[in-house]
Amino acid sequence: MRGLQFAETLRFADALSKPSAAENDALISVGLAGICNTDLEIVRGYKSFHGVLGHEFVGTVVDCRQRDWLGKRVVGEINVTCGRCDQCQVGRSKHCRNRAVLGISGLDGAFAEFLTLPVENLHRVPDELPDEEAVFVEPLAAAFQIVEQIHVWPGDRAAVLGDGKLGLLCAQVLAMSEARVTLLSKHESKADVARSLGLHTVIGADVSEREYDIVVEATGSPAGLQQSLELVRPRGTIVLKTTVAEPMTVDLSRAAVDEITIVGSRCGPFRRALAALSSGAVKVKPLISARFPLHEGLEAMERASEPEILKVLLEIGTP
Repeated sequence: MRGLQFAETLRFADALSKPSAAENDALISVGLAGICNTDLEIVRGYKSFHGVLGHEFVGTVVDCRQRDWLGKRVVGEINVTCGRCDQCQVGRSKHCRNRAVLGISGLDGAFAEFLTLPVENLHRVPDELPDEEAVFVEPLAAAFQIVEQIHVWPGDRAAVLGDGKLGLLCAQVLAMSEARVTLLSKHESKADVARSLGLHTVIGADVSEREYDIVVEATGSPAGLQQSLELVRPRGTIVLKTTVAEPMTVDLSRAAVDEITIVGSRCGPFRRALAALSSGAVKVKPLISARFPLHEGLEAMERASEPEILKVLLEIGTP
């Protein structure tokens, strides 16, 4: 089996062991996988993960004891949980104390020809949804987690700090809630994509401090939280999406004085994401910057790290 493996360095390997499906698992032939900023941060040292990278994918079930899953095109939730710990027992399974996370912690991921996941993690992809859109389900679900965690009122002033693929998804989701969304961009090419999606976008322009009811921090930078604190109004809310290997240095005194709410936000609802993609409510094709075959995975990771690049896809197989 071929795949993109990280140990102390990242390498393309063509002799990996093919996984086998346990009793409650499915073996999935990966069709497309997306490179996420988290994958890049793992290579820089985040999470100290060793194994096959990748957690955004669409593929086909090729082996499973539950026969009705065979041949089905699927995406999959990335947290594999124990079902027994205190967090699982009270419905917080995404925070399972014993969890493994696909391609991030304790479980080989999607940058390989095959992966395994529990059947309970799988979601069937509607026939009308092409692979190049379905591969966005996981990051779009993370964007929808924002509106699962906080109430967004029509007319709320919302700033999205960060013009990458997650920032563009978060901005579209907030716009669906009728918030007045401003995307703060640093790159002209990404700002052009945002405007093509109908998003109000500013680049290289001053914005008023302490103006926004909601600030979504999706910069992928250690400096993003401090920037967010400068934008949010007193008693406003910051939604923190960034995870980076480098430590953050933040002065939180203003958060205390202005009673700012800071909400950590991670994985979200796959069904909502699938529905939004199927209906066309969220557009993702303009976010695709490049596609590479799996054997050019090292070049793909390099391309994905370039500042002007949005989503890079790995073509792994034919679902």
